[in-house]
Amino acid sequence: MEKKESFPPYRCVLEGGCGELVEKKSRFLAAVRPVESEEEASRFIEERKKKYWDASHNCSAFVIGRRAELTRCSDDGEPSGTAGRPMLEVLLKEGICNTAVVVTRYFGGTLLGTGGLVRAYGAAVKEGLKNSRVATMCYGTKLEVRADYPDVGRIQHLAAREGITQESAEYGADVRFVFAVLAEDEDRIIKSLTEATDARARIGILTRGYYAR
Repeated sequence: MEKKESFPPYRCVLEGGCGELVEKKSRFLAAVRPVESEEEASRFIEERKKKYWDASHNCSAFVIGRRAELTRCSDDGEPSGTAGRPMLEVLLKEGICNTAVVVTRYFGGTLLGTGGLVRAYGAAVKEGLKNSRVATMCYGTKLEVRADYPDVGRIQHLAAREGITQESAEYGADVRFVFAVLAEDEDRIIKSLTEATDARARIGILTRGYYAR
C-alpha cells in the first residue's frame, strides 16, 4: 500500500476581490489577488500603482508558501509600521497564503494618526477579503466510483452522511461519481462504499493532492 504523508491544510484566495473603506474623508481601496510567486505579487503591486498613480499611497503586503515562507509588506510613504505591517498581519492572522493585497489611499485632508492608520489599513484588507473567494485547501484523494443505478441511493446517502465532497456525477450506462475525501479518511471511505454496495461499486483512485473544501 502506498504510504500517505501528512500535509497540513492551508487557506488561500481562489478568486480575488475588492473592498472600500472611508475614514475621515480618506478613501481606502483594497484589491486582493491570488499569487504563486514573489514575481507575480510584484507585478500585481506595480499594476495597481500604475492604475492609481494619482493616489496618496499604494501600500502592499503578500504571503507566499503554505507555511508563509515568504512575506513582504510596504508602507509606501505612510509612517513606518502603520500600513503594510497591519495589512500583512490580517493575512497571517487569517492563515491565508499565496495572496497579495494592495490598499490604495486617497488622502481626505484629515490626519488619522498612527492608530487610525493601522485600523484603517487592516479594516480595508478585511473588506477586500470579504469580497474574495477564500477556501481551505485540504490534502486528500479524488475517488472515481462507478455503480449501477440500484446502488446510487446507497452511495449518495453515505456521501451525505460522511460530508464527502462530490465533484461530479455522470449518468450513462452506469453512474460515475468523483468524490474528494480527506487523506486520513480514504481507507475508511473506500471500505464503507464497498460494504454499502456489497462490493458492487468499482472504486479507483484518480489523484492525490490539495483540493478546496
